[in-house]
Amino acid sequence: MPRRRTLSDEQLLAMVLAVIQAEGPDAATFAAVAKASGLSGSTLVQRFTTKAAMLRAALLYAWNRLDAETARLAETVPKTPRGAVALLVGLSQDYGDDAAAYGEGLLVLREDFRDPVLRARGAAWGKALRAALVQCFGSAQAPETIARLMLSQWQGSLLWWGFGADGPISTYVETELQRFLAAVKS
Repeated sequence: MPRRRTLSDEQLLAMVLAVIQAEGPDAATFAAVAKASGLSGSTLVQRFTTKAAMLRAALLYAWNRLDAETARLAETVPKTPRGAVALLVGLSQDYGDDAAAYGEGLLVLREDFRDPVLRARGAAWGKALRAALVQCFGSAQAPETIARLMLSQWQGSLLWWGFGADGPISTYVETELQRFLAAVKS
């Protein structure tokens, strides 16, 4: 008879993800996760088989969380340009206010680009996020174009904040997106 699991899959994946976020994807070894979770390395091998499979499972778990948060925010913001800003500012909250930590987080993005399954999840999330923004610009002349441009502005503002790290990321992102809206109106 198999032993009862002391940690659910979700609890374990959250721990793997915490190791990845704290130390980078390369640090998420069976030994490091065993230390963080209290499980043996052999138990982790039984659950995941390979380090690559463990990394993929943890990053798919992260995508699931991001999908859920995106849907939650998209439901709660007004379907207006200001709502679009609120949605993207809300999604920026998880990046924290430490530029160095944000930069380390970009290593996770590298893993998403390397793995075709994770890359597909990123593309699907981008499509869902763009659709949520289109709803916020529904009365504009070209809502799809504005949504695409706003997403590019958002991602660019995250990068530029990382170089300057002047104040909280949410304030910086909101200011940049408000500038974008003002430019689009002109």
